[in-house]
Amino acid sequence: MLTIRLMNTRTRRVEEFVPLDPAHVRMYVCGPTVYDRAHLGNARPVVVFDVLFRLLRHVYGAEHVTYVRNFTDVDDKINAAALARQKAGDRRPLEVLIRERTEETIAWYHADMDALGALRPTEEPRATAWIGAMIAMIGTLIERGHAYVAEGHVLFAVESYADYGALSGRSVEDMIAGARVEVAPFKRNPMDFVLWKPSDAETPGWESPWGRGRPGWHIECSAMSRELLGESFDIHGGGIDLQFPHHENEIAQSACAHPEGTFARYWLHNEMLQVEGKKMSKSLGNFFTVRDLLDQGVPGEVIRFVMLMTHYRKPMDWTQEKSEQARNELHKWSFAVQDYRDANDLPSARLIGALSGDINTPAAIAVLREHYAGHDYRTLAADLRFLGIWSGEMPSEIARLYTTDVGNASWVNAVISERLSQLDTARQSRDYAAADAIRAGLVAAGVVIKSGPGGTSFELGPDFDPARLGVTL
Repeated sequence: MLTIRLMNTRTRRVEEFVPLDPAHVRMYVCGPTVYDRAHLGNARPVVVFDVLFRLLRHVYGAEHVTYVRNFTDVDDKINAAALARQKAGDRRPLEVLIRERTEETIAWYHADMDALGALRPTEEPRATAWIGAMIAMIGTLIERGHAYVAEGHVLFAVESYADYGALSGRSVEDMIAGARVEVAPFKRNPMDFVLWKPSDAETPGWESPWGRGRPGWHIECSAMSRELLGESFDIHGGGIDLQFPHHENEIAQSACAHPEGTFARYWLHNEMLQVEGKKMSKSLGNFFTVRDLLDQGVPGEVIRFVMLMTHYRKPMDWTQEKSEQARNELHKWSFAVQDYRDANDLPSARLIGALSGDINTPAAIAVLREHYAGHDYRTLAADLRFLGIWSGEMPSEIARLYTTDVGNASWVNAVISERLSQLDTARQSRDYAAADAIRAGLVAAGVVIKSGPGGTSFELGPDFDPARLGVTL
């Protein structure tokens, strides 16, 4: 079986991936808090782990891989958004407004991630559906001496877990110094974190042994991953910004509640996203959502392609130049793969080999470029489809090229090849005026002509327009 190698953040080494059970490979990725549109940075882990999901399905079989990505639908930001609507005059109960907001936001998220070519995970649990499992896990932590009740709160006692900080590689003292620690007089240790907190009359809450309240953020992923994947599973992923404190806290509470398990064995983290070399922020005016780009006419496959151009463990810089480069490259490839819209070929061994080396998507894109340069368009189509860049029927400006009559790849290639043959013939007979006219016509249509010892070849330029070839079907 093919060997997949992954950088395990916990061991800080690239390791061979060996699943606990090859018949059931399991992966959990932290999903969004559903209070607003997903911004571009939120989309990066979706694309990264979608590629890994596709690779795992290819190697182990689609029916043998379970991918869980959650929705956090209980959160103070969600509550604040609902309260703001109430204060603006909406008299419906807060629970109704919260449910409406989360349903709307989840629908937005699905639409935006679908546009990026991401497959839906196997399971998409909502935190509010697993409150009982969270309460049970918190109870276990209290019984085992890893959590305590204080003023209506339940807190995890960080000092009770000797390996706290192993994922991030920092001591508790360093983490206190470098983190924004919530100060509370009832904490035994500044690093202790909330497992359960009380709810007032205006805030959503659930009954528990410690009073009416709601869960802390960290316990949600621990409880849901355990219920859906077990006490031990293979891969846990997310953005590097979640490494501390979220993932550190997940490990601590899961290991203490269920020491018989290993929790996640491989930890993968993607680096952050910038825009034109700067951190994305509203104050700099460079903050935008995925929907903003889609509405501006940037196709979803272009957004995905730009993200795949950078290795997931390196900071990614979204630039207008990269967007245009991706658009131009996909524009050319769209004609080349037209004839294989209905093909169902397996991806090439070279593509899979690139991805198996720690999800090396830049190397995978280099493989695509070699397919195009070598006129191996059938393999290009298969590999584009596998990477989620091309489905054959994407509702974008590029996909529309596939369905126009003059955009038929066979027709385009035949016409250009015939013109180049005429060009060579004219040159051989020293009819330079005719040769120049043929060449000028091709260039005007956006065809890049290449001459070499092996003869004349062509490439479709970024401004290629088949209608300008001057032939009516």
